[in-house]
Amino acid sequence: MLFLALLTLLVTIIAAFYLIYKPPSLLIKFFEYQWPDVLWRISTSEKIVALTIDDAPSEYTSQVLDILEENDAFATFFVIGSQVPGREEILEEIVRNGNELGNHAMHDEPSRSLSDDELKGQIMTVEESIRKAYDSLNMAPPPRYFRPGSGFFSTRMRQLLSTLKYRIVLGNIYPHDPQIPYANVNARHILSMLRPGSIIICHDRRSWTIPMLKKVVPEIKGRGYRIVTISGLLDHQIKEREAQYPKLEDPEDGDGIRIES
Repeated sequence: MLFLALLTLLVTIIAAFYLIYKPPSLLIKFFEYQWPDVLWRISTSEKIVALTIDDAPSEYTSQVLDILEENDAFATFFVIGSQVPGREEILEEIVRNGNELGNHAMHDEPSRSLSDDELKGQIMTVEESIRKAYDSLNMAPPPRYFRPGSGFFSTRMRQLLSTLKYRIVLGNIYPHDPQIPYANVNARHILSMLRPGSIIICHDRRSWTIPMLKKVVPEIKGRGYRIVTISGLLDHQIKEREAQYPKLEDPEDGDGIRIES
């Protein structure tokens, strides 16, 4: 009996670990149903994925940008505000190279634990840094994307972010690279889960991210995928829907009528 109990416990632990490390598509679908305002991925058959880089900017960001440029790939960099001072030019370089900036609050901490006032203050401070980067290049900033620290959110947080006109962006491919400092392991994880419409979560500020991206980015491109920003992924989704449900001309007034699904 003791052996069976221990075996059951072990199987339960392994199953829980697997669900966290490699969440199956059905679990992601449940998340999408439960929290439809949170972006996890898009549904498409086209070979397109969004790459996101958390915890920017850092001493490694320029190397990340070099890898992206060499492979005609783009990414959304989620900015931690406390890391910006002294690295403002890196934010400009990110934008200049065709990538985009998202908001990751001020510190590497669970955003869920912050009060509304504190979280709002942090978001507004980072937003100002993002705005300055775009203003310096005479470019309009992208839509407001927020990734909560540690990836956890609450109903209260979702309501606040909705008020601030932000969309929470998570993802469906996450190699847990802050905790797993092995480039090959993390690269295999990403490539094994690669699907059209995926959102990949990686992290800046780690030395092992560079060799991981050197393996992953060319391989993804070699499989025929486009690697784009979050905005690029959502633009693709809009275009697909417009192609699927084209506007029809009203014979009386010529106004476009959209067929709803």
